[in-house]
Amino acid sequence: MQISRSLPVWMLMLLLACGAKESERTAPAASDGSTAAITEYASTLPLDKIKLPPGFKIEVYAEVDNARSLAVSPDGTVFVGNRNGDKVYAVKDTDGDFKADKKWTIAEGLDMPNGVAYKDGDLYVAEMTRILKFASIESKLSNPGKPQVIGEPFPKQDGHGWKYIAFGPDGKLYVPVGAPCNICERKEEIYASITRMNADGSGREVFARGVRNTVGFTWHPDTKQLWFTDNGRDMMGDEIPNCELNLASKAGMHFGYPYCHEGSVKDPEFGNRRACNEFTAPVQKMGPHVAPLGLKFYSGGMFPASYKNQLIVARHGSWNRSKKSGHDVVLVKINDNKSEGLETFASGWLDDATQKVWGRPVDVLTMKDGSMLLSDDYANVIYRISYQK
Repeated sequence: MQISRSLPVWMLMLLLACGAKESERTAPAASDGSTAAITEYASTLPLDKIKLPPGFKIEVYAEVDNARSLAVSPDGTVFVGNRNGDKVYAVKDTDGDFKADKKWTIAEGLDMPNGVAYKDGDLYVAEMTRILKFASIESKLSNPGKPQVIGEPFPKQDGHGWKYIAFGPDGKLYVPVGAPCNICERKEEIYASITRMNADGSGREVFARGVRNTVGFTWHPDTKQLWFTDNGRDMMGDEIPNCELNLASKAGMHFGYPYCHEGSVKDPEFGNRRACNEFTAPVQKMGPHVAPLGLKFYSGGMFPASYKNQLIVARHGSWNRSKKSGHDVVLVKINDNKSEGLETFASGWLDDATQKVWGRPVDVLTMKDGSMLLSDDYANVIYRISYQK
């Protein structure tokens, strides 16, 4: 790898660390099968560049290669999926210093195991075409054994095949199936949808349609309604369409893809086939090509009261916009199922002047103590964001 000598020292260290194989950043295994969750690599990250509201602090919680979706057990074990690799991990803070000190590799050799969900002691993992269940996972982190495959297979597809999964208040597992393309009209109703099934894999049904590619959803703590992000189509220019924040208040709703984008923009190829007013418009336009992914209603007691039941959304960042956008975390203020606008909560992974990127936020998770975890699949870490008056 050629590296310019004119780069700042912190960027040189980051490039070298990111370029290293995971095995080169991993300590030898302990007797319980775990390895160290944080190494010297964490100190190379320029966290001083992250801008947060007054009183908030960001630290590295754990190092995880290509850290993507997050799930946590009642005991505080955090499970981590990834998209570009083949592994699923678990990390845990066992000494109470608010940083994970142990890391386990739960499984390897998987196909884009992006999604993870935890329910009743069991870990569920979403590959592209199937859902795996690791029973009684916390009692055997070092040797989980062979998982059970639950439910029917999902389509093998080239585009948007990775999956975010989560259990809803109804006890069902929600699994999206993205559009197998940038823009296309497919007859099979499972594409561009959010499906749901029972915990044993039975009873699969399509819950929502017209969803191009959601990689994050959550439920309101009070209304129990489903909120999800959706990534807008590409190749319509820098400014359109906006990515979306949507509310699915009941089963059977259609959110426009491939006919209509951001609620009112007709698709140039398919827009004349159906009218935009046939579909449910987004609650909030999230910005063009910002790739909003994970989101959670803040339910903890650590942050100021104004954050309670408000949405915190990770915007992964654009990949083909002439000027990069996103690469941050935003707060969307919700009142009576309506958005009062969004504002930046955490930024600094993208340098607007140089257009250099050193991190890409993916998923958010509220911990028992009220702090928030944030995964970053580019910097290969999970951050902990805390607040102190």
